[in-house]
Amino acid sequence: MAEPAPDLGAYFARLGFAETPAPDVATLQALHRLHVAAIPFENLDVLLGRGIRMDLPAIEQKLVRDRRGGYCFEQNTLFAAVLRALGFPVTALLARVRWQAPANYRTPLTHMVLRVEASGRPWLADVGFGGVGSTAAIALDTGDEQATPHEPRRIRFEGARFMHQILGPDGWTDVYEFTLEEPAPFDFEMGNWFSCTHPQARFMNNLVVTRALPDRRLVVMNREFTVRRLDGSSEKQAIETPDALLALLASHFDLSFPPGTRFGRGEVPWPV
Repeated sequence: MAEPAPDLGAYFARLGFAETPAPDVATLQALHRLHVAAIPFENLDVLLGRGIRMDLPAIEQKLVRDRRGGYCFEQNTLFAAVLRALGFPVTALLARVRWQAPANYRTPLTHMVLRVEASGRPWLADVGFGGVGSTAAIALDTGDEQATPHEPRRIRFEGARFMHQILGPDGWTDVYEFTLEEPAPFDFEMGNWFSCTHPQARFMNNLVVTRALPDRRLVVMNREFTVRRLDGSSEKQAIETPDALLALLASHFDLSFPPGTRFGRGEVPWPV
């Protein structure tokens, strides 16, 4: 069955992309940067008990027409469909998140990333990681440090394993690891199912909303709202009530929910 075609006009309008697209690295980088600024990373439907669908029509309705956000399986499924429609060769891959994980703990394959061919080089594209997600595609054929609109990145090679790393105040830190082995389609369904249903999954137990603007990152983690600026300064603010959370989501993330909306699952309502 042929993959459905995305509504490129609606997607470009959502991002504010007004250039003439081409299957080259300039278009890839422009779309990557604009996507993470316009479409928030968020797991709010998980906490509303709605589950997460991975079919393109449902994702387009949510992220483009309803102006919501989503997590990696939604964000990168949409981004992959757009890139393929523009003529980019794209391979979807699965990664193990290493960010803030114990050094010796092997995490599950629950993060979706994209390998994209552009301007004669392979690139790692990922518009769905969240608080330390990259704001640019990263070249996969070099281990050198690479600049992005935000933090420097690099790829470290360990045999067939690729480590995506970020440079922070404490040096280089792993974000996630992956290989170039193409998963079976159902592997993505399994990763998505775990992420939005397993009792121990991160997104079942935390409220996470992020956005990467040109000059700062905005991060909601449970009851705390953080603004991290490019100059290294930051501000933190406690979110005291559910109504304050709704107001913050609307004002900083352009996410609107009906008055009285409460996030949480059963015995673990927000705020946690």
